[in-house]
Order: sequence, then C-alpha cells, then structure tokens
Amino acid sequence: MPGSQEAFLASKHIYEVMYEGTRGPGKTDTLLMDFFSDVGKGYGPEWRGILFRQTYKQLQDVITKTKKWFALVCPQATYNASEHTWTFPDGEQLLLRQFQRDDDYYNYHGHAYPWIGWEELCNWATLAGYKRMMSTCRSTHPVVATLCRVRSTTNPYGPGHNVVKHRFNLPGSRGKINWHPVDEDGNHLPPRLAIHGNIYENSILLEADPKYIERLRAAAKNPAELAAWIDGSWDIVAGGMFDDVWSPKHHVLDPFPIPDDWRIDRSFDWGSSKPFSCGWWAESDGSDVQLADGTWMSTVSGDLFRIGEYYGWNGKPNEGLNMLAVDISKQIRLREMSMGIANRCKAGPADNSIFNAEDGNCIADNMAKNIRLDDGSKIKGATFTPADKRPGSRITGWEAMRQRFRASIPTDMPREEPGLFVFSNCLQFIRTIPVLPRDEKNMDDVDTNTEDHIGDETRYRIRETGKRGRSGTTTGHY
Repeated sequence: MPGSQEAFLASKHIYEVMYEGTRGPGKTDTLLMDFFSDVGKGYGPEWRGILFRQTYKQLQDVITKTKKWFALVCPQATYNASEHTWTFPDGEQLLLRQFQRDDDYYNYHGHAYPWIGWEELCNWATLAGYKRMMSTCRSTHPVVATLCRVRSTTNPYGPGHNVVKHRFNLPGSRGKINWHPVDEDGNHLPPRLAIHGNIYENSILLEADPKYIERLRAAAKNPAELAAWIDGSWDIVAGGMFDDVWSPKHHVLDPFPIPDDWRIDRSFDWGSSKPFSCGWWAESDGSDVQLADGTWMSTVSGDLFRIGEYYGWNGKPNEGLNMLAVDISKQIRLREMSMGIANRCKAGPADNSIFNAEDGNCIADNMAKNIRLDDGSKIKGATFTPADKRPGSRITGWEAMRQRFRASIPTDMPREEPGLFVFSNCLQFIRTIPVLPRDEKNMDDVDTNTEDHIGDETRYRIRETGKRGRSGTTTGHY
C-alpha cells in the first residue's frame, strides 16, 4: 500500500530499518515481503534470511502469514514445519526462529544471514542479542553482500520501549535517515532509519472490519498501551524501569580504594529458593576521590558506590541456592574480610521478613550469631536493620533510584544531587538492574515476577540514606 509499506520496501540501501507504529498498518506482512523481494533474483542459496520472535508460540501468527503470502506469490515454495523453514525454488531460505535470551546468539554464531528480521522488537527488554546477531549479517557473494540488511517491526509498547526509543531517537527521527550513528565509545555504525506506520493507511482492513479500532480500545490494558496501539506514541511510560537512565559509561567504575572517612555498610534481600542478595556500599562525604585510572572525581555528599556484592543464585536466572541463614552470614563476613572492610562495615537495611520471629527465633538472629572460622577464632555474624517498607516505599524507592542514576550523568552544570555508581566487579547488578521491567498493571513499580532481588536490596539502601542526616545519625521511623 502507498505510504509506510512502500517506504519500508524502498529502503534496501539502508542497513538497519525499523517499521514502527500503531497496530494494523500491515507491518508483519511488509517485513515478509522485504525478504521475498530478493527471492528469484538468481542468488540461489546465497539469499538466506532468519526472522525472530521470542518464542515459537509467538511465531504462530508469523507462520500463518507466511503460508498465506508465500503460497500466493510463489506456489512452488515449500515449508518444513518441523524445521520452521521456508525453501524457495532456487534454493533461497527463510528460517523462522525463537530468540528468548541474549545467549541464544550462540545458536547462530558463525552463521551467515544476509537478511535478519525481528518481529515486535520492543518485546525484548535488551537489544544485546539484536546487536550481536548483526555479526552474522553477511555474505561472500559480491552482490548479495551489498543487500545485507537488518529489518524489524514494533509497536511502542513493551519491555524494550526505552532502549528501542533511544536507539532510533524516536519520535523525533521518524523518516529521517541517520547516516552516521555512533555507539557510546564514539565508534561509527551503519545507517539506520525508523519508518512510521498508521492504522489509517490500511484502508483494506478498515473497510473489511470497521470496528477494528473500537475493539483495540476495549482490549488495551492501560492508557499507555492504548496510546501505543492507537497512536503509535513513544511518549508513554513503558519498557524497563531504569534502561532509559542507565549509562554504563557513567555509572560503572573500576574499583578504587575507599577513603577512610566514607561510610561503608551492607544491605540485604533474603531468598532461599529464589536468590538472596547482599550489597556493600560506600557513601561519600562529598570529598574528591582518586579513581582506578589515576584521575580524580568530584563527589556529592551522599553519593552511593556499590563496591561489592554476594548474589545467591545457582547460575540460572532467578533460581536460589537454598542456603541456611548462618552459612550466608559466614560467607558475608568472609567476603568482608577479603575486601578489607570487616572492621568498617556497619549494619544496613534488610528485607523485613528476616526479622519475623517463629518460635522465638528469626533469620536475622541466626545471621547475627558469632561465627567460628577455620582457625578456631570467632567473629560476629552479619547484622542488619529493618528496611523502610512503609506504604508507598516501593514506588518512592524506585523513583529515588531513577533520580540517582540520572544525577550521576554529567551535564554542563556541576552535580548537586547525590548519584548512584557501581564497581565493575558487581556483575550481577550490571546484569539485572538495567533490564528490570515495569509492572504492566502499575507502571511506577517493578514486575515482582522478575529477578528483582538486587533492585530491592538497592532500593532499601537508598531509602536508608534519606533517613540519615549528614552526620550519619538516623532520623524518622524504621
């Protein structure tokens, strides 16, 4: 159809193009036709594509559309249902695959796909897999190599809203080719373009189904989803809780010696079948500090630096170790000894559940018991204070984290508000925090079904800072 479909198919000279917009302009159909437009051109098996959705269940709609279109435009094409692969008369192939996790890239490492498609790009909370797959977008055929391209479709709603919005600079750069995009390190990248499609372009659909938009309005879960579906709006609250304010370049620092006058404490989120998390924090008194590379950094009083962590998982996302509280406490204290902070580390906030007593005993008491070391000596166990979990503290805590991340990014003016930084050895923080999704039922909160344990423990610590005056004394109610 004239308009966005025509523009999308006419953009072969642009390496990376996304077809974004409302529900209903025919984005998926056009994505399929973009691949098919180079079938039958004499490239044979050299023209090979792969199209991703997160799960095979989600691929069902794509598969149905391929059967409709490819049977119409190329009746000789065959579909292997067990392999989810279309093969065309001259040997061209389109693979339909799932891509759930970033590490799924290794299923395709070393492959060659001149055409790569992603359906509903905002469904992925991170673009790490999307970007890594670009290494497979290649061909040794001299003509096909000039046709290599990455294509995607999306509606603005989903966990990846913020990262996709940032990558394509939306909505401001709609229809404008970015010939010279750069990454955070200043490296030049291939051209990219976002093309906007609108339901009102699809006169065929609206004539056949005049109540389609009316049903969309009734089906939307919340105003943000409605604005995404009907208006294709990028000016909504969606996506991750922190990905739009997270910048590894500014927030992640190599470890440096902590000044003697800075406060060091720990925070904790309990878990058994799910991971537990202990984080160690250094709080600045506003003095300058020398970084690992020898440069000096000016800090703001109250700046928080995550200097270490102990994450109790079994290596699989959101699965814990089922450790006893006394064993966790021992490992916490041993780590503090190895970090050289055992005598400096103060009690910090922990999930209130560890203070709930059963038969006169509680997890906090077990963790506080003296610990016998291998040499026979004893040290005090890890102690904590109850976290501030008054009504509204979750929402306030997440917003405080966002403010701190934002305050950490340099501007033309000197920093005045305390920020939040993390040492590069805190790998689990870096893995889980930037991709924490919002709760679709309450966009100001995090989805509690996700791996939010480090987020909770960090939130407790940030709320704790707000209760203390500059002298470090606690104010307000625990």
